Amino acid sequence: MIEKYLKTLITVLLVWVTSLPSMAATTEALMASLKDDIPTRQHGEGQYDQLIIRGAYLIDGTGAPATGPVDVVVEQDRITEVRLVGAPGIPINPQHRPSTNDRSDQKTREIDAYGTYLLPGFVDSHTHIHAPDARQKVSADYIFKLWLGHGVTSVREVFSADGESRVIALKELSDRNAITAPRITSFPFFNMPDLNKALPPIKSPKDARTRVRHLKSIGADGIKFMGAPEEILWAALDEAEKVGLGTTMHHAQLDVAHANVLDTSSHGLDCMEHWYGLPEALFTDKVIQNYPSDYIYSNEQDRFGQAGRLWKQAAGPGSVRWNQVMETLLERDFCLSPTFTIYLASRDLMRAYTAEWHYEYTSPNLWDFYRASREKHGSFFFNWTTEDEIEWKHNYTLWMQFVNEYKNRGGKVVVGSDTGYIYSLYGFGYIQELELLQEAGFHPLEVIRAATKIGAQVLGKDHDIGTIQVGKKADMIIVDENPLHNLKSLYGTGVPKLNNQTQKVERVGGVRWTIKDGIVYDAKALLEEVRAMVKADKEALGMDPKIPMKVEH
Repeated sequence: MIEKYLKTLITVLLVWVTSLPSMAATTEALMASLKDDIPTRQHGEGQYDQLIIRGAYLIDGTGAPATGPVDVVVEQDRITEVRLVGAPGIPINPQHRPSTNDRSDQKTREIDAYGTYLLPGFVDSHTHIHAPDARQKVSADYIFKLWLGHGVTSVREVFSADGESRVIALKELSDRNAITAPRITSFPFFNMPDLNKALPPIKSPKDARTRVRHLKSIGADGIKFMGAPEEILWAALDEAEKVGLGTTMHHAQLDVAHANVLDTSSHGLDCMEHWYGLPEALFTDKVIQNYPSDYIYSNEQDRFGQAGRLWKQAAGPGSVRWNQVMETLLERDFCLSPTFTIYLASRDLMRAYTAEWHYEYTSPNLWDFYRASREKHGSFFFNWTTEDEIEWKHNYTLWMQFVNEYKNRGGKVVVGSDTGYIYSLYGFGYIQELELLQEAGFHPLEVIRAATKIGAQVLGKDHDIGTIQVGKKADMIIVDENPLHNLKSLYGTGVPKLNNQTQKVERVGGVRWTIKDGIVYDAKALLEEVRAMVKADKEALGMDPKIPMKVEH
C-alpha cells in the first residue's frame, strides 16, 4: 500500500514539475494580453515567513463582539495563532506575546496595531470588472486599487461584459498574486454572445446545457442569469447543479412572469441579485406588475421609475403570503444579495452625484458614463422627479424590512455593490452598502458578518476566508477607527471627527492596511495612486482637477 502511495505521489510531483515552464509561459501570455489593463504587481509586501499583527482589537467576522488586544501570527498566507495578550487600558506584558522568529534566513515583519481594529477582508458579492474599452473606459488597475483601498479582498464578478476569457485570466493572475487585485470568483453571464463565434447561440435546452458545460470547462465558478425562456432556463439550472457551478440571477422584468424567485429557487437557483423577482413572488391579486400602458422596458426611465413602485403592489409585512415566500426561501437556503447602494440615486439623486469622493476618485470617463443618457445603462436621470424619489423611499422601506427579517430568521444575506453605474463608485459604494444594511436594521456586527463570513460561504470559500481563525488564509484589514461605532470611518475619504485635545475637526479613518494571502498592502497608498490617475486624466482633458466633471455651458 505504501509503495503504491509513493508511486502515485512521485507521478503527481513529476507532472507538477514538468508543468512549471508551461505555467510560467501561461502567466507571461496572460500578462501580455492584459498589459494595457493592469500591470504586474508593484504593490504589497510579503508573503512573510512570519508576520505578526500586534495589539489590535479583533472583530473576527463570526458575529462575536470585539475582543482584545490580540496578537495574530501569520506564516506565509495562513493564520497560525490568534492570542489574547491583555485587556484594554493596561500595558501588555511582553511575556504573554508570541515571539518573533529571529532567524537570519527568515523574512519577518511586525505591524504595531495597538488600539486599531482588525477585521477579515471584505467580500463584494456583486461586481463588474469593466474593460478599458467598455463604456466606462476604466482599467482593472483603477478598479482593483479602489477595492483593495477599502478592504475588499474578494469579489464575485457577475457579468464579464467583454467575454469571460478576460475575467478568467484576471482571476488566475490574482490567484498567483501576479497583480495587485482582490481574489476573483467568476460568474460569467449565461446569455453572453460568444465573441469568438465558437459556440452556438442558445436556442434550445441542449444549447443551454452546452453553454453551461463550456463555462465549467474554462474555469468559471458559477453562472449569472438574467432570464430566458422556461425550458432553456430550467435546463441550464439543472446542468449547473450537475457540474457543480454556483448560480445567481437578476430576475429581469422581461422574464419574471414565469421566473420569479419561487420558480427559480425551485429549480435550484442559489442566489438572487438586487430584488427583482421577489416582490413578484409576493403578489396576491395579480401575476404581472401594474405597468402604465406606455411603458417601454428599454426606456430606462420607465424601467427604473416603475421599479420604484413595485414593492407597494406586493403582499405586505406579516401577511400570509409574505411569510409563505420567506419560509420557502429559507427552506431552500436561498441567498439574497440586495445591492441597496446601486439604487441610492433613485431616492436622492442630488446626494448621489455630489458625493465628496467624486472630486478626486471618479475618473472623468466614468463620470461621463454616469451622465444622463437614453443610451447608456443606468444613466436614466434625464427627467427624474420628486415623485420618483418619494416612491423609491417607500420602496426601500418595504424591501429593507424583508431583507432584515430574512436575516433574523436565519437567511443568508451578503454584501454586493454593483458599482460602476448610477453614480456609485468602486470601493466607496461598498462601504455605502454596509451603511444601508445598518439602516435596514442590521447591527454593525451583523453587517460585518454579512460582509465576511456569509459572503465567503456564498462564494464557497468559507474553508479559507471569511473569518479570522487559525488555519485560514490571512485576508484581513486594519483600521484606525472603530467601524462598529461608525461605519463611515471605513470610507477612503475618512470621516470628520472632533479632536477633544485641540477642539478641531479632523479627518480620521479609512483602511490603513489591507492584507490578502499574507501580502500587506498600504491601503492609503493605493488610494493615493487612484487620485493621481484621476488628476492626470483630467489634466489631459483640459479639466480642472478639483471638480468632478467638465463644466458645460
